[in-house]
Amino acid sequence: QVQLVESGGGLVQPGGSLRLSCAASGSISRIGTMGWYRQAPGKQRELVATITRGDTTTYGYSVKGRFTISRDNAKNTVYLQMNSLKPEDTAVYYCNLNLNYWGQGTQVTVSS
Repeated sequence: QVQLVESGGGLVQPGGSLRLSCAASGSISRIGTMGWYRQAPGKQRELVATITRGDTTTYGYSVKGRFTISRDNAKNTVYLQMNSLKPEDTAVYYCNLNLNYWGQGTQVTVSS
């Protein structure tokens, strides 16, 4: 069974920064693309960023230039550095592996 353990969420003021981490463990045959998705109240879950094992990245339009996704393959961990945070970034952020596995979600709240 695969487990994705997330950390780093919390409350931050507009313009601030947070760094999310997600470590994968368990019976994983192949760790390929990892990513982050988010869901705000009353809205559908949306793509934030993805990264392949070879470090090819994609970003959702609303976070381009502000967020950076990275990974440490030795630790089976993916990160999301979030800068210049806006209230619109408030959501539950979910870690994803191979499009099939999900973390428990971590709350990010951007408010003054």
